[in-house]
Amino acid sequence: MISALRDRGENVVVHELDGTFPAADATARRALAASLEAVPDGAVTILDGLALGDSPELVEPHRERLCLLALVHHPLADEHGLDAGLQRRFLEHERRALAACHGVIVTSAFTGRRVAQLGVPAARVRVAEPGTDPAAPATGPGPDAPPELLCVASLTPRKGQDVLVGALARLQDLPWHASLVGATDADPAFARRVQQQVAEAGLEQRIHLTGACDGTVLANLYRHATLFVLPSRYEGYGMVLTEALACGLPVISTTGGAIPDTVPDGAARLVPPGDADTLAEALDHWLRDPRARAEAAAAAGTHAASLPDWPQAAMLLAEAINELALQDTN
Repeated sequence: MISALRDRGENVVVHELDGTFPAADATARRALAASLEAVPDGAVTILDGLALGDSPELVEPHRERLCLLALVHHPLADEHGLDAGLQRRFLEHERRALAACHGVIVTSAFTGRRVAQLGVPAARVRVAEPGTDPAAPATGPGPDAPPELLCVASLTPRKGQDVLVGALARLQDLPWHASLVGATDADPAFARRVQQQVAEAGLEQRIHLTGACDGTVLANLYRHATLFVLPSRYEGYGMVLTEALACGLPVISTTGGAIPDTVPDGAARLVPPGDADTLAEALDHWLRDPRARAEAAAAAGTHAASLPDWPQAAMLLAEAINELALQDTN
C-alpha cells in the first residue's frame, strides 16, 4: 500500500518502531513517544492500531498539534485468547486512543461497526479495503495427486489451526494433503501444540507445517492448491481470503468477524468458528464432490475480477485520508 501511495505522488514517511506490540513494552513506548515528537506540526499522521491502541497517554498530548488518524484492522480486545485483565486494559486504552484521533480508517465495514461500538462517531470513520494482486488461476496438484488443502496464517489461537487439525483428523479415510503456511514465532507455545496435535493424530505425512514462506514459494503453493482453508476464530478483513479468490480457489472458512463480508456465498462455505465437527463436514463435502468444487472455483474467479488492485486501493485510501483531514480543518 505504501508503494502504491508513493506511485500516486503522495509523500509517505514511514516510522518503524522498536519494541513489542500490541501489549506495548517500555521499548515500544519510548519508540512511539520519540516518533510522535519527531513529526512536524500539522502533519497528517497515520498510526497503526497495533502501535496506537495500548498507549493513549502518548497520543493524547499530540491531539491539537497533529492530524492523527488511526488505521484499525480489528480492535485489540477482539484478539482471541486474551486473559480478562489484558482484554479490559486493551478495551479501555483503545477507547481513549481512538478518542484522541481525528479520524479512523478501517479495513472492512465490519470493523467500522466495531469501532463505532468503541465510541467513534460514524462521521469520523472511513472504510479502505486492502488491494489484491492479480494472480494466475490455480491449476491444482496434478491428476494423480490427492487434493491439496492450503491454509495461510501465522500460527496463533485466533487463526484456528488447532481446529483445522482436529477436523482433518476426522477425515483420515479420504485422500488429501494439507500445507499450513505461517510464522511460528508469534505464539511459539501454540505452534508447538499444533505440531503435537498433528503427531498425536498420526498425520505427520499428510499435514505439513511449512513456517513462513517467501513470495515465490507462497505463489507456488497457491497455484497447486485445490482448496483454501482459513479456520480463523475472527478476522477484521482477511487478506489471504482475497488472495485465494484471486487464484480462483474455493474457500472454506468461518463466520468469524468480517469473513462473511469478504468472501462471496457461491465461492465459499462458512462454518461457526471453533467448530471442528462442522468444519470436517464442509471439508468432507467438497473433498468428495469435484463438481461442487469446480462451481465454487468458477464463482471465486468471477468475484476476483471485482477485487480492487493496489493502485485502486491506494486511491480509496488517499480519498479517505483527505476526507478525514479536511474534517479536521473545518
